[in-house]
Amino acid sequence: MFADPTGTRAAVFAAVFVALFVAHQVADHWVQTQHQADCKGQPGWAGRIACAAHVTTYTITALVALLFVVAGTGLRLDPSGVAVGLAVPAVTHYIADRRTPLKRIAAALGSARFYALGAPRPGHDDNPSLGTGAYALDQSWHIGWLFVAALFCAV
Repeated sequence: MFADPTGTRAAVFAAVFVALFVAHQVADHWVQTQHQADCKGQPGWAGRIACAAHVTTYTITALVALLFVVAGTGLRLDPSGVAVGLAVPAVTHYIADRRTPLKRIAAALGSARFYALGAPRPGHDDNPSLGTGAYALDQSWHIGWLFVAALFCAV
């Protein structure tokens, strides 16, 4: 693609990916409010607003992480690459966290049974855990898009 004999782009990609991955973990598990977590997948405007609020704080957390990397390492990032790099996970995070789109994507790819793995049975609260197929697919979706985002930031 582009010649980079010094490996600078690879180093920038690595630093940015780590920052975005850390920000993802912090934003998805610490910054996200309980209300956002409970409501972001609900139908209608209440769900859309909760999801948009979560994605907003998620994106701010990612921006802060990138600013810390820049301040701490002297790394130089192109603002337009960063803008695209932050937009990619924001849009894809919203899609996944609305729940229905990710469930449909999983079904279309033949992973509906995995998506349902570990979910509480209807009418029961018998497995309130993070160890579900839906959670695993959600997280891997997000991390895959962080990879793409880091590529945009490193260009």
